[in-house]
Parts: sequence; C-alpha cells; structure tokens
Amino acid sequence: MYRIFFDLIFKRMDPEKAHHLAFAWIRAAARIPVLRTFVAAVLAPRYKELRTEALGLRMHGPFGLAAGFDKNAAAIDGMTMLGFDHVEIGTVTAQPQPGNPKKRLFRLVADRALINRMGFNNDGSAAVARRLAERNPVFRTTVGVNIGKTKIVPEEEAVADYVTSTERLAAHADYLVVNVSSPNTPGLRNLQAVDHLRPLLTAVREAADRTVTGRRVPLLVKIAPDLADEDVDAVADLAVELGLDGIIATNTTIARDGLGLRTPRRTVEAIGAGGLSGAPLKERSLEVLRRLYARVGDRITLVGVGGVETADDVWERILAGATLVQGYSAFIYEGPFWCRAIHRGLAEKLAASPYATLADAVGADHRKVTA
Repeated sequence: MYRIFFDLIFKRMDPEKAHHLAFAWIRAAARIPVLRTFVAAVLAPRYKELRTEALGLRMHGPFGLAAGFDKNAAAIDGMTMLGFDHVEIGTVTAQPQPGNPKKRLFRLVADRALINRMGFNNDGSAAVARRLAERNPVFRTTVGVNIGKTKIVPEEEAVADYVTSTERLAAHADYLVVNVSSPNTPGLRNLQAVDHLRPLLTAVREAADRTVTGRRVPLLVKIAPDLADEDVDAVADLAVELGLDGIIATNTTIARDGLGLRTPRRTVEAIGAGGLSGAPLKERSLEVLRRLYARVGDRITLVGVGGVETADDVWERILAGATLVQGYSAFIYEGPFWCRAIHRGLAEKLAASPYATLADAVGADHRKVTA
C-alpha cells in the first residue's frame, strides 16, 4: 500500500517537500494520545530477545534512525512510535544556518538511493538544546545528538565551534556524535585526518565532561566511506587511544563510479555534487565496518549504517561487528512498516542462529575467519 502511495503521490513531489509533509504527519500523529498508542502497538512491537545494551545504555533493540531525518529534535516521539530503537538527531551546528540553496535533495528511484547536499540546515545548537530541555517524552528511547561544523566558521576555528555545541547539547544527549564526514560542508572532511581529529575529539570530550555532571556522555565519531583503508585504520587506532566510545560507519559517499548505479549516468551527472546514500553504498559501508572491527574488536562500539534495507542487512552488519545499526534512506522507499519488518525478521534470524543473544552474534564473522 505504501509503495502505491509513494508512486502516486510522493514520487511526483519534490523530495524535500515530500519529506516535510511526511515529517508533519509523523509529528501530528505523535501528539494524539489514542492515535500514537495505536500506531506504536501496530508498528513498534517489542521483542525481548532483541534487547540491546550499548554505550552503557539499554535499548529495545539495535536498530535506530540515522542522523539527517530529524535535524532539529522535533519528532523524537514520532520516530519512536514508528519503531526505531534509538533516534539520532541532527546534524546540529553551533550557529543556525539555512543550508545550501534548493534544489538539494534528489531520489535515484531505480537504485533505491538518495543524493543530498542539504548543508547542515538546522536551527542551531541553542534552539535545539532548548527543545530537548523542554521535551516531555511520551516513549522511552535513546537519543543521540550529532554535531557538525558551522559552514561560515573557518577550519582553524572548528574546534571552538564544536565545543560550543557540546556545551549546549551534551547534557541532553544519551550519546554524542562528532560528524566530520559530510561532503556538503567545505573543509569538513579534512577534520578526519588524525592530526586534526585528535585535538577536536579531545576538546569535545573535555567539554562534555566539564558540562555534564553525574554521568559520562558516550562520545562517537562518524566517518566517511571514502576514506582510504589506511586512514580507516588510523581513525580506529585514534579512537582506541583516546578512549572513544564508538565509531559510526559510514556517512554518505561522494563516489559515483563503481557503485553499479542503474540510474542513467547523464541523470546522475545532472544532479551534481552531494552525498549518495542508500542501497549502492552497502558494500563499501560494510567493508569499512569489517575493517574497523578487525582493528578494534570489542574495545569500542561500532554502529553500522549505509545501504541498510532489510533484516538480512541488519543481521549482516551485526555479524560483521556492529552492535547498533542505523538506517534512513530505505525508510523513504519502505515507509512506516519498515521497522516492524526489520524487527520481526531480525528476531527470526536470531532464533535460527546458533547464538543465544544478539551480543553473542556481534563480530561472529570475524571470529570465524580468525579461528
């Protein structure tokens, strides 16, 4: 039914307008007690066997919403109502910014993919912090806060920019993510180089510890799939050295070749710059995840994202080393029953496996290779 609806209505709409319309519907449904209870009962049944502990947090399951959908922390209850086990909001920047000029979001329907050059459009960390502070949660969920660099801030002032966001947002975050991997903010990916990343992560860690008392806010870094293998290794080693809590692998890709795109090349070229997400990203994202797990093992938490569409994909990420898995692009194509299908399929996968718990399955593929 959703696919018919998508073909008849959403497919014909500008992607960003369709996003705002769907977002408004989700927020509205979550505000009506009877409706949200009914929707959650249908779309978000909980499976005890999928309960997950990660980053010192207890979650209903391992599958969450990646950053980018709810940039301003406006629909956390709505996304939980649809079945996501955690919701990562953002990317949030220290200063409010409108993002890049429209048109900036594009569908590659034949590839079940998206290209975006949104440019971190958001209300800014002060406004988002107020929204999180005033939030009266309806559903218990885990909220991650993803922070990035304000576009107009020069690279040499990036650390201070991230620290400002950290000081405002860390107290409201179950975990905090430093995003240095979006291709849509000039110079941002330069911060993935270890000599830039070390002082940045150190400063954010110190700011979070200074700002939040009584608990330690887990800190993760989100990396690009376009890093060379030796740079992936360097980030992994740095994360262990600094005592980072996790790595999210991966963000969108700037690559177009070698992804097996079905969309005509001239169409892709006409779209222009931007990060590509969705099914074509699957193999490289999985490759980066496997490389990270081989490097860090169980010492830090890995979050797999990029090209995740089905329960099989989630299970594959877990076996490859991910404790948590996230999705976004497939939600556009699969619709509101997506999480329900993921959870049901994942429970079936676990029941048919030799593993008693999901935790036992994390990294199992690597252990088979090294046994």
